[in-house]
Amino acid sequence: MKFGCILFDLDGTLVDSQADLVFAVNLMLSDLGFKTLPHEQIVSFVGEGMLKLVERALKVSISKPLSQLELDAAMNIFLEHYRAHFLDRTVAYPGTVKALRYLSALPLGVVTNKPYDFTMAILTGLGLDHFFKTILGGDSVPERKPSPVPLLNAAAQCHIIPSECLMIGDTRIDIIAGKAAVMKTAGFAGGFRGRAELEAAGADYIFDHYDELLHKVNFEF
Repeated sequence: MKFGCILFDLDGTLVDSQADLVFAVNLMLSDLGFKTLPHEQIVSFVGEGMLKLVERALKVSISKPLSQLELDAAMNIFLEHYRAHFLDRTVAYPGTVKALRYLSALPLGVVTNKPYDFTMAILTGLGLDHFFKTILGGDSVPERKPSPVPLLNAAAQCHIIPSECLMIGDTRIDIIAGKAAVMKTAGFAGGFRGRAELEAAGADYIFDHYDELLHKVNFEF
């Protein structure tokens, strides 16, 4: 299919950042005197922004509700730890750079719920930032995925109508956002959530490796 632009989620799609996210969450919980959580459980909380990640981790770790002041303090502790460790073990998924080089004949974008500053720091640190015409974080526009608003903004910045865009992500949040924006969607089953969630969300394409994406979707330039 002939696409005008391709948009990517970040965590679990372009980069495997789970080890650093889990480490920062558990450091936060430990600092607060709460029980730490298993790796897979924390990863299951990723996808709707850092505040949701922290809220979900706290809800599971402790039984009592927290005040807004306590939640803000926990968030600040998490951000402090994540800022110190966000590139310790975060890496691009195998085949990502090859795919980005191949697809760079088209305008490419990143649309993530991660804050813009962290997004840029990761993309720059891994040498990926130059591939993208537009990069939108969770604080770049008034709404976040699963709202279609950030995807529509990214398409507009690429001067491409939404129906000619492909949204690639690893969670139902990405697929729901893509469908709401009237875009084709591709789910990366090698990311944080796996194939079942992407199938249930109705992704148009599902791939396990980036080489498979290039074979499964017949990109026309």
